[in-house]
Amino acid sequence: MRLSELEQRLRDPAQAETLSLFGGCPSIIVEVDEADLAGRTSRPPSAPRGASSVPAVGPAKCPVIGIVDVGADEADMPALLDVAVPSLEEAERIASAVAKSPVAAMTLVGLTRVGEHLTIPDRLITESLAYSALQHGAEFQGWLASREHKSPAPEPEGPPILIDRQAGELHLLLNRPQKRNAYSSAMRDALCEALSLATQDPTIERIVLAGKGPNFSAGGDLDEFGEATDAGIAHAARTTRSAALLMHSLRDRVEVHLHGACVGAGIELPAFAGHLRTTRDAFFMLPEVRFGLIPGAGGTSSILSRVGRLNLNYMALTGDRIDAQTALAWGLIDAIDDA
Repeated sequence: MRLSELEQRLRDPAQAETLSLFGGCPSIIVEVDEADLAGRTSRPPSAPRGASSVPAVGPAKCPVIGIVDVGADEADMPALLDVAVPSLEEAERIASAVAKSPVAAMTLVGLTRVGEHLTIPDRLITESLAYSALQHGAEFQGWLASREHKSPAPEPEGPPILIDRQAGELHLLLNRPQKRNAYSSAMRDALCEALSLATQDPTIERIVLAGKGPNFSAGGDLDEFGEATDAGIAHAARTTRSAALLMHSLRDRVEVHLHGACVGAGIELPAFAGHLRTTRDAFFMLPEVRFGLIPGAGGTSSILSRVGRLNLNYMALTGDRIDAQTALAWGLIDAIDDA
């Protein structure tokens, strides 16, 4: 389908409905030509009510995957696109991934479309609401049921975060190396307490966050997945005790040192920091959509700000591993340490 054809079909509410999950269409692949990139169809102009009888082009109700020269700047990409790839083969790979978790994928792109126009605090609220809804959806519940049930691994000895105050610096070290520094509720609470201290103490001029062991963090603790039984309470908990919001408020003072696996929350939270350094072995992933979820630790806010909507959607819809060099080129990180 050409992008111009998609635009025309989206002007008709009846046709637009067929281009949705309920019309048997979990995603749309479109070809983008030079005229589209030149701006002919890039961003539909907003006109005063009654100024035109031509129906406005609304957003598609599912992810739109564009086949386009990915060398083009995101600012030049048509607004209807959620992902931009260079080939039909790559577009079909993403469409196949979307088809496995279509509701989560639809929710993700809807959230990132809206997020472009929201403040960081408002993005976090909308992300949390969407995450709570998906936690009780069939896709996530199906993923939970398919998991091999194992007894939770023993908790590592010591606090989940080691805290060291050195004059005007506060050093925080994730301390669950046996569990790849999985982001548990206890770790969240400890991180929030430490960051809250910094918000009240202006003599703390620099906060350095790192991880113990071979990985910075493998993301959310899978042993705790599925524990939320009340969507409203889960949303209230996430937005009341929010490490993401604290990181954002302190961003000018926060530096994060990343290495090894930086998965899910292991990159979503660091991306709020003012400065991210990584080793060359670091890699980054957002696997949540394949679970029937979306990034839920602030990633649809922090990573959106750093890499833009199209790259964020690509990361989340594919679940691909992104290496340090690519992350640097995108702006996901700020520097790679040679040592």
